Amino acid sequence: MSEPSGQFIPPAAPPTAAMPLAEARWRIDERITPIDATERVPLPQALHRVLGRTVTSDVNVPSAHNSSMDGYGYAADDVAQAGIRLRVAGQSLAGHPFTGRLGAGECVRIMTGAVVPEGVDTVVMQENTTEDDPWIVTIDKPAQAGDNIRPAGEDIARGDDVLVAGHFLRPVDIALLASVGVAEVEVFRRLQVAFFSTGDELRPIDGPLAPGEIYDSNRYGLAAQLEALGIEGVDLGAIEDSPSALAAAFDEAAGCDALITSGGVSVGTADHVVDVLRDKGAIDFWRVAIKPGKPLAFGTVGNACFFGLPGNPVSAAVTFIQLVRPALVRLAGGRPAAPIRFTLETAADLSKRPGRENFLRARMDFETDPPQVVPIDHQGSGVMRSMSRADAFIVLPAECGDVPAGAAVTVEPFAQTIWS
Repeated sequence: MSEPSGQFIPPAAPPTAAMPLAEARWRIDERITPIDATERVPLPQALHRVLGRTVTSDVNVPSAHNSSMDGYGYAADDVAQAGIRLRVAGQSLAGHPFTGRLGAGECVRIMTGAVVPEGVDTVVMQENTTEDDPWIVTIDKPAQAGDNIRPAGEDIARGDDVLVAGHFLRPVDIALLASVGVAEVEVFRRLQVAFFSTGDELRPIDGPLAPGEIYDSNRYGLAAQLEALGIEGVDLGAIEDSPSALAAAFDEAAGCDALITSGGVSVGTADHVVDVLRDKGAIDFWRVAIKPGKPLAFGTVGNACFFGLPGNPVSAAVTFIQLVRPALVRLAGGRPAAPIRFTLETAADLSKRPGRENFLRARMDFETDPPQVVPIDHQGSGVMRSMSRADAFIVLPAECGDVPAGAAVTVEPFAQTIWS
């Protein structure tokens, strides 16, 4: 594993009470310093990487004035009114420009994307012309000067910043960089994030279950979340509920940029993760005032930042989305996007006690008038199907109580722009 750069300010003593979500986000953000090591990779290998240096264009896009229509190019001064007949001096095709210069009373047959020849300042659509013979055309409906011509550099001008450092490269960005002739890009090295599940009840997904056992689902969910972010995941497996086994796993993960665990952060007799974290590293905070997901721990292990997620699958998913994902984006050198939120009417009564910020799983329904958000029936933190059936969170503030059907509530869709 590559050596990470130092990522953390030493944390202060952890608070004992559950921390408001906004404060937890702020504390995590304060502790993280983005990685700074970069490497150059060929453009086809840059997908889902974070740009390490701003890319400036050496060319204009398009490189020359070109036509946005199939038609005829001419000088506007030659066509003062409808019915003017022009001689066709030649044609300009994409990749095969007309190299001559037009004289008075002449035009050129031109196709979409073709270079606009010297002497042409207007392109008329072919639908607005009549071809009298292969070399004579009548302009039935003249275009205005400049119509249907895309100027050189309209998309990107030479010297423009195409993409700035910290940008997460999507498929459209690969095409954009190719359009300015970039063959290699400088990107931040891939973040290395170790992860494991803890619990004596966990079993591999390829075998039968004995009484009291469950399949180790959280670890597969974490692996998928990291892959979606373009992060290199280091799977340490399922670790038994013992301080010695957990300590060994912490030692193995200490050389990574981050460690994420699921389970073992509550207050049960077999929940040892927080105690081992105190011995092996430092704890910044433990417990966040959200539902589901209260028993979340954050701290450091060696040079790695540590995120201890709850073991209940919905709690693990919610805390990853709300706290871990934006932290990893920033740690990787990117810029986390602010969550997209808006209001819809709730289709059902919502039961809530003040004290914690709630994230209810729901489906948005834009077929109703007005549009509504429909909470999933089963909201238990162990009901992962509620996440699969949902496409959004209903976000209820900590101070909020019961909400009646028809009231406006805050909705946060699952489909989000993660990187700004």
